[in-house]
Amino acid sequence: MSNPVYKRLELVGTSKVGVEDAIANAITHASVAGELVDWFEVVETRGAVKEGEIVQFQVVVRLGCRTTP
Repeated sequence: MSNPVYKRLELVGTSKVGVEDAIANAITHASVAGELVDWFEVVETRGAVKEGEIVQFQVVVRLGCRTTP
């Protein structure tokens, strides 16, 4: 049994709905691109505000992706 090796990607997920949706968008994007995502880490959370209202959530996420030998 071998020990897994991971590469780490850093993406910024965005959403008009919320932080969890922004995280899910980043993970989905990486998965569609063919990455084998095993874990994530939220590094930074921020958003955009217009006229006193939140218009976008932005989440910097590090993704751990399995590498293939």
